[in-house]
Amino acid sequence: MRYLQLVHNTWDPVARTTKAKVLHSFGREDEVDRAAIERLITSLRRLLDSPAGLVGTSTTGGGPGLEFVSSRAVGATWALDGLWRSLGLDGLLQRLLTGTRRDTRTERVLFALVAARTIEPASKLATAAWLSRRTFIIGLTDDPAGEPGGVSEDECYRAMDWLIEAAPQIEREVFWSVATLLDLEVDLLFFDTTSTYFEIDDADPAVARNERGEVVAGRPAPPEAAGDQPDGGADSEPEQPSRAGFRTWGKSKDARGDLPQIVIGMAVTRTGIPVRVWSWPGNTADSALIRQAKDDLREWTLARIVWVGDRGFTSAANRRDLRAGGHGYILGEKLRAGSADAQAALARPGRYQQVADNLQVKEVKIADDERFIVCFNPETAQRDAALRAVMVDKLTELIAGTDTLSERQRAELAGKISMMPGPHRYLRQTPGGLLRVDKAKIAAEAKLDGKYLLRCSDPTMSAEDIALGYKQLVQVERGWRDLKTHLELRPVYHRLEARIRAHVLLCWLALLLVRIVETKTGRTWNTVREDLQDLHVGVFTGPAGSFTQTSTLTPAARAALAALGIDPPKKILRLDPADTESDQQRTA
Repeated sequence: MRYLQLVHNTWDPVARTTKAKVLHSFGREDEVDRAAIERLITSLRRLLDSPAGLVGTSTTGGGPGLEFVSSRAVGATWALDGLWRSLGLDGLLQRLLTGTRRDTRTERVLFALVAARTIEPASKLATAAWLSRRTFIIGLTDDPAGEPGGVSEDECYRAMDWLIEAAPQIEREVFWSVATLLDLEVDLLFFDTTSTYFEIDDADPAVARNERGEVVAGRPAPPEAAGDQPDGGADSEPEQPSRAGFRTWGKSKDARGDLPQIVIGMAVTRTGIPVRVWSWPGNTADSALIRQAKDDLREWTLARIVWVGDRGFTSAANRRDLRAGGHGYILGEKLRAGSADAQAALARPGRYQQVADNLQVKEVKIADDERFIVCFNPETAQRDAALRAVMVDKLTELIAGTDTLSERQRAELAGKISMMPGPHRYLRQTPGGLLRVDKAKIAAEAKLDGKYLLRCSDPTMSAEDIALGYKQLVQVERGWRDLKTHLELRPVYHRLEARIRAHVLLCWLALLLVRIVETKTGRTWNTVREDLQDLHVGVFTGPAGSFTQTSTLTPAARAALAALGIDPPKKILRLDPADTESDQQRTA
């Protein structure tokens, strides 16, 4: 006769062996109360973080057993969520939500929208479907038994509406969180602007705005306020319109001048971390925007900053304002604008100093409060010469034999060539209307091959540091490229100004997380994302309940998480035993 007993092995240090200790005796095998054992097992399951008890068939009725319900990707969202929490963004948003009518789920929705921009950018409708059905985010889409998380399009829009309300506090806190986490050097900030267009036929109605582009009233504006603004040269800047719609006509940087646009500015550290983003109406000229950026960051009590900007920000007003604020600058100078400073700097003799394999510099002293650095890149010079040769050859081919044409025919051809910016640059018309290649213009352009000119107000930086610092402006260009291609800053599907601004903020936060990943791993986000997305979660159900289990972590995914300093997810992310008593009541 056999007896059923619950036995636990213990170590006897004196006898130096294990001894069996009977914890409970169930009695003779043929007299065991099986229903009581099942109740005990169910009670024990509730205390275990393991699905072992859910595997197999029902002991009472021989049920169907374990069933695989669904699978969702978790690796990339898990890593991004870890960075989100390490920056303290979850706590920040929850604190800001306190006292509002919104619950803490809004923070999860905002993170989900940022994660979606980095993993699978799409419209809010498509993003809501992706969040509900194809990805796993703790606290948002981790409902049991394969039930969708229920992230709706309206919920996404409500979260964006709140984001733009809390934007000033969020931008400030994000900056200091990132600066602390990454030990950022903010002595050198790179600033640049771009534009993004909208697939609409007409611009937004004009409203009154202040000098910062903020709406102050709803009065209509005259039609000419939304037009392109003239460029007054390096030492002047176009007048900023006080009235314009947000999506309006302007000088496009995307070669889409036929569509309304907005202007976006971004400040980036020397390591490529974006620290702030701005949005302005589409007809805002570049010249004064760096002053607003400086004023906004000055409120954050930063130490002295050297601003780096391209040739669009080199107006005299910008230079005066940056110096007056105690900040320095490194600004590109337009070589072909005909300014006296540029001509004097280029005409000054002197030897170049080799500072890199493809960069030579020489310092020219013209003014007491500014330094001019002439930079020369031999590789760029060869490329400029080759491109000019192609354009000259094309122009020569176009005007060959035109001396025999009538004056009207030559004028028509000259009009066609004027639509070709490259060849038209080297076209010359004689007093008699003949078309010729401008050899003097070619010789003048050849002297500028591979050269660019920099202004700097900092007296302590070396010429090498100034030149190399300006070259790092490519970090902003790389940021724009990633925003527009990988994170899909455009097309923008929103109509309201507040939601367009919120969309830009979401893209900025997404770029911020991407740059942190790339900084910490030394790899591109695309390759890291592919490794992380091998990690999935599966939802299983059985007679005793349901559980969510992660797949086996691949070596590449484990290495990526380790580089980011993020612990991998547990094997079992969620365990939901069935409610036996409720089941029995429903059966009765």
